[in-house]
Amino acid sequence: MDGEMEKKQGDYFLPISVLIAGVIIAGAVVYSAGLSGNDNETAALSPGEGVLPVGTAPEIGDDVILGDPDAPVTLVEFGDYQCPFCGRFFSQTEPLLRKDYIETGKIKMVYKDLAFLGPESVAAAEAAECARDHGKYWIYHDALFEEEIRDGREHNGNLNKALFMDIASSLELDLSAFETCVDSRKYKVEVEGDIQEARAIGANSTPTVYVNDVMILGAQPYSVFKDAIDKALEAR
Repeated sequence: MDGEMEKKQGDYFLPISVLIAGVIIAGAVVYSAGLSGNDNETAALSPGEGVLPVGTAPEIGDDVILGDPDAPVTLVEFGDYQCPFCGRFFSQTEPLLRKDYIETGKIKMVYKDLAFLGPESVAAAEAAECARDHGKYWIYHDALFEEEIRDGREHNGNLNKALFMDIASSLELDLSAFETCVDSRKYKVEVEGDIQEARAIGANSTPTVYVNDVMILGAQPYSVFKDAIDKALEAR
């Protein structure tokens, strides 16, 4: 328990290290996770179109929480490190959510791996989970998205062990322990469990974000998330 608490404390109120990229997008896009038979297709959504009260909120379980564990509202993102629209959510909307709601103790955030874009996505998800053993899950998560946004391409081999070790070194992790975790695929079952959970509750695209039991599809504008969060706070 003490180790788990230390891991969580290490992730509290972590500032995002990317700059907010200009103007927030006017529309939203999702990346099909292939769970309904539409592999690798994109779909456009009007702002707010993909906001659905679904009644089933994801379980937090042992996922690493960003923010105060006692925050009254929970935001859960199902994402893939190669998904370009997850990268858009990360760089354009998530910084505002962290500043306005996570750092102020109003919401807590959890990231779940809907790693459907192939072996690189799975490997990146497992590497981020390995960073949790060092209390650095969320900063490692940020570094992976920053690298993928910088690279700008999918399926080109950049999400590999060399990169994972470079990030681990830059974050001053125990490299021997981290490498053992990556090589043994310690968190294989954890990542597979997130994918199974997504399938069970109907998260078929990335990013899919839940604000308590309200599902928001795609890289929606910040205002859509703000509205859902404010309604959840008013209802508590």
